Amino acid sequence: MKIYIKNMVCIRCQMVVKSELDKLELEYTDVKIGEANIIGPVPDETLKKLDTALRKAGLQLMSNKKSILVEKITNAIIELVHYTEEQIKVNLSDYLSEKLCYDYTYLANLFSEVKGTTIEKFYLKHKIEKVKELIVYDELNLSEIAYKMHYSSVAHLSNQFKKMTGLTPSHFKKLKDKRRDTLENV
Repeated sequence: MKIYIKNMVCIRCQMVVKSELDKLELEYTDVKIGEANIIGPVPDETLKKLDTALRKAGLQLMSNKKSILVEKITNAIIELVHYTEEQIKVNLSDYLSEKLCYDYTYLANLFSEVKGTTIEKFYLKHKIEKVKELIVYDELNLSEIAYKMHYSSVAHLSNQFKKMTGLTPSHFKKLKDKRRDTLENV
């Protein structure tokens, strides 16, 4: 039995789900971002207990097909941006259509209706958040970040960053440095 879980976007979320499944003595084959495969049928009462426990951790079981599909789109984008090093070989619309086996126009309309934003804006927002994270880590220079995040150039990255945040990447980095004063300087 496959269950779908809302707001499950990271490895810690997977650990929470596994822990709650174990507490309820539910056997599972795997737990991935957004879903879990449970062996055998699960009584409704047990599902309610699982949902209650997951809600305490900010997660939630889903049963509505449209909500599940929107969550699958969300999780596919999060995995692509935050957990995949490879660049996709096709454009985002083809990637999502192939991955989810739906027409992109349907996916885009459903996503916009439910989330109040376009898939493209959601994708770009996540790319910029990942860029911010990489800037804060300060392990890569801007050229390396642009390459890692599959931008055609540093200029393209900088323009998109400024458009989304109102700041240039270098200004953002200076703000980050300014916030991190040593205790002696406070």
